[in-house]
Amino acid sequence: MENGRRPVVVGNWKMYNTQSEASALVKELRRLVDDVSDVDIGVAPPFTALSIVNRDLQGSTMRLAAQNCFVEEKGAFTGEVSARMLADAGCAYVIVGHSERRHMFGEPDDDISKKVKIVLHHNMTPILCVGETLDQRDEEQTFRVVGRQVEIGLSGFTARGVERTVIAYEPVWAIGTGKTATPDQAQEVHAYIREYVKDVYGEEAASKIRIQYGGSVKPSNARELMAQPDIDGALVGGASLEAPSFAEIIRAAATARA
Repeated sequence: MENGRRPVVVGNWKMYNTQSEASALVKELRRLVDDVSDVDIGVAPPFTALSIVNRDLQGSTMRLAAQNCFVEEKGAFTGEVSARMLADAGCAYVIVGHSERRHMFGEPDDDISKKVKIVLHHNMTPILCVGETLDQRDEEQTFRVVGRQVEIGLSGFTARGVERTVIAYEPVWAIGTGKTATPDQAQEVHAYIREYVKDVYGEEAASKIRIQYGGSVKPSNARELMAQPDIDGALVGGASLEAPSFAEIIRAAATARA
């Protein structure tokens, strides 16, 4: 990459795939992308399939990701999964603050910040999701909303902690809708996030932090999006549920800035 940042592409499978389906998908994906060496690749199956996908990833350069975690290490929290448990299950990445968690389940910014910290504490990479709704974009509130989410999500961090975090800009209006931010729209917000990191944590942290784009990423738009100077990969939803389409996106990341 021209800027020295390795692209990172992670597939968020959401509430899809049984264990057998997840195993078949990851095996097919391995056949298609195990030769890709210059992209960090992750797959985030549902919790029930973490173990079997981790088994099927052995010997691969792909890494296991989780879709969420709880803010506490352990305790009487029925139905929750801790970062410690995810690390023990073999996860390398944890998605934190996805818009579906923020808007459907009411997760507040302060809890999301706690999750980022606890994921880092267990030596995994948090993927901090940020993004505005369509109403907020129409009201020209994008930078205010995204800036606040980044500020709180990274609050209390050292520059080193920031460098170890991945930020995923996912405009809420583009997730699962088929709508996608134009490359210029996405680049504008990514550049804003990087400038914020530079102002608060320094130029080195800003140059190292990786910022993904998410929101209806498809093979047809992936290369153009990831060719932008501040877009360092993709957090992929629906297109990651089919191995051929996800493989195309991964290969687009490998060549986008070549």
